[in-house]
Order: sequence, then structure tokens, then C-alpha cells
Amino acid sequence: MNTLKPFSDEERAYDVYQRRQDFLRQQRAIEREMAELREGLAALRQEQAERDEARAAREVERQATETGWQEIETVRQETEAALAEVERLKALLRSKNIAYVPR
Repeated sequence: MNTLKPFSDEERAYDVYQRRQDFLRQQRAIEREMAELREGLAALRQEQAERDEARAAREVERQATETGWQEIETVRQETEAALAEVERLKALLRSKNIAYVPR
């Protein structure tokens, strides 16, 4: 029995060593996976930031276009009002028998 005790102590020590090595391998694998997940998350956040920036740029462009259309509509209304005033003045001249001579 005395002969077997050192072998069993050595086997226990080796088993503890193997379990420790297995644990360290698992830890390294977990750390690698966590690093990959962090990189993936960072990439996703970057993509989201780029999409948000593009969306904001499109919104600015849309607002600028809308402002442009509003300005065009304002000019059109002013032009129509000016033409209506010209027609009103022509009618007034005709009613007073004054000849209108365009330049």
C-alpha cells in the first residue's frame, strides 16, 4: 500500500494540474469570445451612428427642399397678385377711357 500512495498522490496532483489547464483554456476561449463580441458591438454602433448621420443629412436636405418649394410658392403668389393688380389698373384705365400703352 505504501508503494501505491505516491502514485495516487501524483495522479491527484496531475489531475489538479489538468483541471487547472482546462480551466485556463476555457477562460482564454471566453475572453476571446468576449473580445469578438465587443468588436462586433463596436462595429454595430459605428454602423448605427453612420445610419443616424445619413438620416439626419437626408432630413436637412428634405427641409431645404421644402423651404425652396415654399419660397417658389410665395413668389408665384406674389406674381399672380402683381398680374391681377396690373389687370385691375388696366380695367380702371379702360373705364376712364385712357389708352394704355405698354413700353
